[in-house]
Amino acid sequence: MSFIAGAGITNIDLIYSGLPRLPSEGEELFSEGFSVQLGGGVMMTLITLHRLGIPVKAGTWLGKDMFSRFALDEMRSMGLVPENFLTGEALFGETGIPLTVSTAALTPGERTFISYTKKAPPGDTELERMYRLCSGAKAVLMQVGYLDVYRRLKKEGTILVFDMGWDDTMSLAKYSDYLETADYFTPNRKEALKITGAKNPEEAARRLSDYFDRVIVKLDSGGCLVSEASGMYIIPAIPEFIFADSTGAGDAFLAGFLYGIYHHRPFAECVLLGNCTGGKCITSPGCLSAWLTAPELELLAKQYGA
Repeated sequence: MSFIAGAGITNIDLIYSGLPRLPSEGEELFSEGFSVQLGGGVMMTLITLHRLGIPVKAGTWLGKDMFSRFALDEMRSMGLVPENFLTGEALFGETGIPLTVSTAALTPGERTFISYTKKAPPGDTELERMYRLCSGAKAVLMQVGYLDVYRRLKKEGTILVFDMGWDDTMSLAKYSDYLETADYFTPNRKEALKITGAKNPEEAARRLSDYFDRVIVKLDSGGCLVSEASGMYIIPAIPEFIFADSTGAGDAFLAGFLYGIYHHRPFAECVLLGNCTGGKCITSPGCLSAWLTAPELELLAKQYGA
């Protein structure tokens, strides 16, 4: 059976919602709501795919700390138990927390994070575990640090999808090896402008077309700008979804996009499916609190053009 695979650091979000503003230094504000949830990243995308009925294989790093125990309990409740790549507490510093822990402050129309993460570069053993996890997959989610693994997988015919977080020093030169290896790259507007040095999404898409036959630039509420042989056009966002919180929307988009890839859908339809899953995600605070079932996703896609 084919599957979709990937490994990434698990993220935990401490979400303070309903804040009128961010506090100034030395101030204290009380939020209207608070929750602890699994955050975004590779694990969120794989959980969302699992909820859509796609077979997945997941790898992450979990310790004996309270956040790791919470994360594992949450993933088990969602029916997905990842392979644990953790091989030694010493790799993660004195705190022994091998996750990213973020405090998310949600103010009207915006989100602000303070995060902690610490992970050593992968060694040979970890690289081999990553390869074994992903070998045989139809598609794999790429992460920085495992380029040699992805090159091996590409030779085996695996579809590779690169989705990166923000990096103040990102550029085409810095990430050229990853872009040349990936089959698809899914930046948002800000990331696309930064990595290409372009002034607008259309210019960014043209520069990314040097690497990809099919280009995607996510435009938040503006949908997605796509570019392929037939031209450049917009696939609109789903209008019925009411915004509550954008946390995790990009990872949810990626799940819908990969759902389409897994089922051999046309490129534009894969992007539309991503708009559906990403749009549903923004309707509730947190990354995994709002999602679509496969029948709901198929119905939306049919309604909005697929």
